Amino acid sequence: MEKHFGCTRFIYNKLLEIKSILYKRCKISVSEFDLNKHLLVLKEVYPWLKEVNSGALQQASRNLNSAFNHFFKDGFGYPQKKRKKDHHFSFQLPQHYELDSSRILLPKLGWIKVKMHRDIKGEMKTLTVSRTPTGKYYISILTDDGEKSPEPEPFSHATLIGIDVGLTTFATLSTGEKIDNPKFLNNSLERLKCLQRRVSKKVIGSKNRRKAVHKLAKLHEKIANQRHDFQHKVSNRLVSENQAIAVETLNIKGMMKNHYRAQSTGDSGWYSFVLKLQYKAEWLGKTVIKISQWLPSSKTCSVCGYKHLNLTEDIREWICPVCGNIHDRDINAAINIKNFAVGTTV
Repeated sequence: MEKHFGCTRFIYNKLLEIKSILYKRCKISVSEFDLNKHLLVLKEVYPWLKEVNSGALQQASRNLNSAFNHFFKDGFGYPQKKRKKDHHFSFQLPQHYELDSSRILLPKLGWIKVKMHRDIKGEMKTLTVSRTPTGKYYISILTDDGEKSPEPEPFSHATLIGIDVGLTTFATLSTGEKIDNPKFLNNSLERLKCLQRRVSKKVIGSKNRRKAVHKLAKLHEKIANQRHDFQHKVSNRLVSENQAIAVETLNIKGMMKNHYRAQSTGDSGWYSFVLKLQYKAEWLGKTVIKISQWLPSSKTCSVCGYKHLNLTEDIREWICPVCGNIHDRDINAAINIKNFAVGTTV
């Protein structure tokens, strides 16, 4: 498996280099078909590439072509080289594998014992093998069950909920409910610092350093698992209880540039939370509405529409000078997000 991880990363980087050089120097755009021809040449130049499954190498070429399609069509960044230090170890196999109740047969690897997470339904497609920094191996199989996603169900103002995310409170709902921010990273910060100091004091390349790195990686993995578990539970409840969910589009990259809030912003994981809301809503025929980040959700009175232009971030409650209502900043913002989603401001 380690050979497959390394070879697919090598092929991806080599084909990216070939494609970039040919375009920069000769203005020649190399297609996926041409890149596959280069694969045959690279196998002759580097015979050790023949030791791994050819389908995995071809899939690396497809992934590179997909990355360029996203770059040209979807506004993604230019494809970058994959580095071993990034700890993203994976390779893909297009079909050509067998599976029974407790084992899987992978080409060039033989039968491997596995623990099945769930029963596989539908036609099996691409298989992905990945490894975490803590040394755990996972196999995920893309399947086609032949079923279409349900059509989005109609919703009304009564069945729509607005969500305002924040640092102090993870999410505030337009119903007035507040979901506390568990702050998993912040709670484990002292332990992380301790383990990081131990790693820095170990001799590079020694067994003790590898052990210390493994302990540090396990804690990082635990924090990530805690965050995902929390977000799955919250997103499941919100999607199952409401026909539509309105959220605010946030500039996460811009917020991460703020030195004082970057750690708290990353710990909150708003981007992954919204992604979970979106795909779960699609599964159940629900709707997720994104409103512009520039709409004054916090500064607008949700009762009369008055705009408090001088509202600063340290003010958590304010009184509307027009209608006299006392507003909790977060609840008022969540209600306005809901109103903006249906085209009303009052």
